[in-house]
Amino acid sequence: MRYLIECTYVYEHPQDNSGIQRVVRNIIKNLGEVGRDTVCIPVILKNGKVYSVTQLYPARSGSWSRNYQTLLSLTHDRLGRLRNRIWLSYAQRERKWPFQNSPVLRFLLRALCKATSASLAVPQKLLAKVSLNYVDKSRAEEMNCLPGDVLVLLDSSWHADFFPVAERLKREGVGIVSVIYDLIPLTHPQFCDEGLVRVFEQWFDWIVRTADGFMAISKTIGDQVRSEVQWRLGREEAELRWFDHFYLGSELDQSRPGETVRHEVKRMCKARSVYLMVSTIEPRKNHVYLLNAFERLWDEGSEVALCFVGKIGWKTEKLIERIKQHPQMNKRLFMFNDLSDRELEYCYSHSRSLVFPSYVEGFGLPLVEAMQRGLPVMASDIPVFREIGGTSMAYFGLSEPESLCRLVRRFEGSGEFPAQTAVSKWTWLSWKDSAVQLIGRVHYHTGTQRLLAGPTSDTDVLGCR
Repeated sequence: MRYLIECTYVYEHPQDNSGIQRVVRNIIKNLGEVGRDTVCIPVILKNGKVYSVTQLYPARSGSWSRNYQTLLSLTHDRLGRLRNRIWLSYAQRERKWPFQNSPVLRFLLRALCKATSASLAVPQKLLAKVSLNYVDKSRAEEMNCLPGDVLVLLDSSWHADFFPVAERLKREGVGIVSVIYDLIPLTHPQFCDEGLVRVFEQWFDWIVRTADGFMAISKTIGDQVRSEVQWRLGREEAELRWFDHFYLGSELDQSRPGETVRHEVKRMCKARSVYLMVSTIEPRKNHVYLLNAFERLWDEGSEVALCFVGKIGWKTEKLIERIKQHPQMNKRLFMFNDLSDRELEYCYSHSRSLVFPSYVEGFGLPLVEAMQRGLPVMASDIPVFREIGGTSMAYFGLSEPESLCRLVRRFEGSGEFPAQTAVSKWTWLSWKDSAVQLIGRVHYHTGTQRLLAGPTSDTDVLGCR
């Protein structure tokens, strides 16, 4: 039996380094650790064909053809970021003179921004179309799938256009397994871009009908997936599918000790109690809650610092303007949108605590990255964080920022982190463990005999939590 691990989006967007891309990259890197008797092949699905990936990332230097895909992806993504900046600028300017008191000027400003954004959308869509049809033959080779193969959709496949080829493979006897990171566009659409909600709904309806089994990245999400599938298909039909979960690893694989850490980052960490928030800046991450809580602490005279790390996402125009115009900006309030893994690791090593006030999550990768490095975590009291952190995290309620303020005051006043169990007694998986657990559990549900040595249950790989 062969396991075909789909990584199409990461192959096409090698420069991306947010949550799902980290997962895909690290699982692919560690497939060789799964076991000699298990054949795991990274694959992409393009142009109605399946290609085995021989090199996930293009060479740092090489011919034009080798770097063609990277150039397409970078240009496409830069056009997208430029369009986002246009609307961010519009949101900032419409509330200032001379637009503030003139509906006519606001209308003209919006019309100008809309026309500029539309003019950039045309080449962006053309680049996307070209990119979808291009395969770098130095990194991927066409392959034939066999009955009994198992296709594991590990990447963010809701972005993809390979549904017909996946359906064809299923008719030819290839098993389909879907990795589910979360159901947030379905359960909390208010936190998502409207386009994503529509795309995700269509994708999930397709994957429910197509997949033989589902692997979630936490038990919390696994239970949600089972309930959603039962609701859509009915309990009897849902019983024909299988449901399981695995956990993600914790290493920062792109952190290189020799890389330079910027002076601004070192200056922030020096002689301060820095409370760190690491995530894309978007509504469900609840950065506003953090800012409100720390403003209360600063009003009391506290010298603690708050640092936001992560790229700017959607629906955050007012928040970003508030941060940039804040009187504590670059004093006790900091924001970095482009840290390298080395700089992020430096922040983990020189901060007082990670603070994570999300409304909803599928897992929470920064939590395990921080705690594995000895940085304690204060997090919102939601089920998935309890599943991951156990008694080694400190939890606060989301109804009132004072709940977090009390934890910070206690920690700063006593020096003792307000959790039941010390973070030093908490352990977590490596990415090797994560890859072994994923393939092992997929094999348990799809194979005819156990081929893998290694952990097959949570207790085998998790220490005291």
